[in-house]
Amino acid sequence: MAAAHVLALPRIAGYDFESGADLGNPVERAELSSAAIRGFLNIAKKWKLTEEQSRALLGGLASSTFHAWKATPKRTLDQDTLTRISLVIGIYKALNIYFGQPWADRWITLENRGPLFSGRTPLAYIMQRGQPGMMEVRRMLDAWRGGR
Repeated sequence: MAAAHVLALPRIAGYDFESGADLGNPVERAELSSAAIRGFLNIAKKWKLTEEQSRALLGGLASSTFHAWKATPKRTLDQDTLTRISLVIGIYKALNIYFGQPWADRWITLENRGPLFSGRTPLAYIMQRGQPGMMEVRRMLDAWRGGR
């Protein structure tokens, strides 16, 4: 019997590749939240999203809360919001790997005839379906790019 091949994962201080973040842990959420907010705001700007679209991606975040984030991103997010931001970051990454610029930033707001979207924009689809729609789009894009 051949020995099992074990993938040697890189060691980076402060990051455990063996498991994902424990979003149920308030300490981990606090550590991730500021960077997640900044990352989301940068992606929303690159995608040229309106405030309403940005807030919808975040689960219907109140306008006052959204503006408070922009002014002071240092806060602790809840598990749902961090999950949504993680999905947006994954979609952004997949689009940039698959398409490259400038299409990566435009794709989300272009009408799409694919069976998932039926002529709607991926953004409209995600806004209608919420977090499950984000997961579907993320899985589709990951499949397109070969799961990398």
